[in-house]
Amino acid sequence: MSDVPVRFACGLYDRMLPLYTGEVAVEGVDLKFEVEDNPRVIFDNMAARQAYDVSEFSSSEFVSRFTAGQCPFVAIPVFASRVFRHSFIFINRRHVKSAKDLAGKRIGVPVYTMTAAIFIRGLLSDEHGVDFSNCEWVEGDINSAKSHGNPTILPTVRKLAVRANDSGRSLSQLLEAGELHAIIGTGIPEAFGRNPDIVRVYPDYRTAEMSYYRRTRIFPIMHLVVIRRELHERHPQIAGALYRAFVKAKDAEQAKMRYRGTLRYMLPWMHAELDDIDAVFGGDPWPYGVEPNRPTLEALVRYLEEQGVITKAPRVDELFVSVD
Repeated sequence: MSDVPVRFACGLYDRMLPLYTGEVAVEGVDLKFEVEDNPRVIFDNMAARQAYDVSEFSSSEFVSRFTAGQCPFVAIPVFASRVFRHSFIFINRRHVKSAKDLAGKRIGVPVYTMTAAIFIRGLLSDEHGVDFSNCEWVEGDINSAKSHGNPTILPTVRKLAVRANDSGRSLSQLLEAGELHAIIGTGIPEAFGRNPDIVRVYPDYRTAEMSYYRRTRIFPIMHLVVIRRELHERHPQIAGALYRAFVKAKDAEQAKMRYRGTLRYMLPWMHAELDDIDAVFGGDPWPYGVEPNRPTLEALVRYLEEQGVITKAPRVDELFVSVD
């Protein structure tokens, strides 16, 4: 029997590289790896027209579609992107003195329902008791007057004060002008470093993130991997084959990263990074599968419910198809 042709769209991350080069093959699958380093493009193409057979996909968008029963994909517990988000919370300190002051403020965000924003609001709510119920949200690109991609996303289940940025200025410019009090999301406003009033809520974010993980075991999952439901129903064996290949590829790259004879990446202090990974994560900072990621996944679905995006948090085990 010939291999099943599969178009896979993903950023060319280190953990995916062996699949791109062919070093790791997917059993029974003829994988065509389509590189797209702007994840918003992948999400928009996949959500609007199922443009790929398999792709990385927004974790929050997938859960929203899953709980609404409007999901043409199934997911496997492979996590293409993870990012601590403490360093992506910027305030204008003329208007906001501390995290607690964010309650009731006007806050810029690329997309209210994006996974980064979900985790940031959850972090601030859990760690500082911030009540976002009376905030006004302004959506747009951080450093241009454009929108953040062309998302095809479901409406939130709770009515929220969310509007598009139609000012003709970027969110960064609005923050400088005091028309926004804060920005959260996935980028650094251009005003940061130039305007001394634009500062991070967590200046020493590295220390804060390490402490946060040690206490909560949460390492925010931005993107998971989805398969078109129709393809999965025709070829259910693909889910397990993909999962095994993704694990093998990640393990291969982690082994290369850990070779200390040379620096695999342009990180002058990578040896210290590896020491920190061992101390904080016990060796593997990027596990796949549900169980080692349960605290993070349970936080995600809880935050989605608390923030009015979905009606009720699903059980995390229900989100993924079998990969055995």
